[in-house]
Amino acid sequence: MPAKKKTNLSELKSIQLEKPEDLKVGIVVANWNEEITGTLLKGCLQTLEHYGLKLSNIKRVEVPGSFELPMGAKSLLTREKWDAIICLGCVIKGETPHNQYINSAVSSGLMNLSLASNTPCIFGVLTPLNMEQALERAGGKHGNKGVEAAIAALEMIALDQQLDNKSRSIGFMK
Repeated sequence: MPAKKKTNLSELKSIQLEKPEDLKVGIVVANWNEEITGTLLKGCLQTLEHYGLKLSNIKRVEVPGSFELPMGAKSLLTREKWDAIICLGCVIKGETPHNQYINSAVSSGLMNLSLASNTPCIFGVLTPLNMEQALERAGGKHGNKGVEAAIAALEMIALDQQLDNKSRSIGFMK
């Protein structure tokens, strides 16, 4: 019998965090497709608050579109120390392959920032084929990608807290 495919991926998990009230998280949200990204942001904020983060320790910045998410994250990272940066956007396929270029650039940019800064930069970008799919993943029947992005950030913070505090340089900045 085949495994049942989960349709709602936004279930809360048990995450053990040390002093969640002291954690600092940046959120970069794209204004393009604001109907969708606004819902992602709402789910993200509610999730962070659910796990004990103080809203006063969460900084939200806006960028024009998803392509600008890595630069928005870099801007935050160069000004303060963050436990994680969550990037929220939505790139709908459309009639041309522009979505492939944008999604690839954003995911690579965020991965590079994560590795260079030693701070998780979470890819909370929807990549649907149409608006209906976007709505299903922004609070619809498939959950809310903003919730999932917040959980991913918290799991990465918890991982960092669990590991030995001794750091070794492997050629990247600390």
